[in-house]
Amino acid sequence: MTINIALLRGINVGGHNKIKMVELRQMFEMLGFSGVQTYIQSGNVLFESHESEQSLIKRIEGEIEKVFGFSINVVIRTASELERISNNCPFTEEAVAEAKATSDGESLYISLLQDKPSQDGIDRIGAYKSDNDKFMIEGREVYLLFRLGVRNAKLANNLQRLDVPSTMRNWKTINRLTQLAKEMED
Repeated sequence: MTINIALLRGINVGGHNKIKMVELRQMFEMLGFSGVQTYIQSGNVLFESHESEQSLIKRIEGEIEKVFGFSINVVIRTASELERISNNCPFTEEAVAEAKATSDGESLYISLLQDKPSQDGIDRIGAYKSDNDKFMIEGREVYLLFRLGVRNAKLANNLQRLDVPSTMRNWKTINRLTQLAKEMED
């Protein structure tokens, strides 16, 4: 069995697309997944399955629409993929510390994409890169560093221009999910 992490986009944000985590866990269990656990209210679900990523996305997105009545995107990463992501931040420790010192809130984020972005998409968001908002793309991940915080970052508000379904998490959440996945392996 592979340990997977489902990252749901846009639930429990501003009173929209509300899902209680206990109900989300139950839905995953009804789909036949084992070892199901959730982490915080933003839609992070760890579970075990033999299925392919595309099959998981299709089943989970379909079941969310059926059970909860709205359509959202789901991004899947395996435990090993998440560990690789958390071990390979492309920004230097100095750059992260600098951003943290000037940011109102979290400064280091990652946008997890369902697919690799096209060069056209990368070029479109490149227009929003600045001294305050930086990004680096590695495969299906966009590492983001915000010197003034994420709230007013033009880059964060324009990631949809990549034209790839995605969801964003802060670095603390990525590291905590990686730790929870390792605990499941033990």
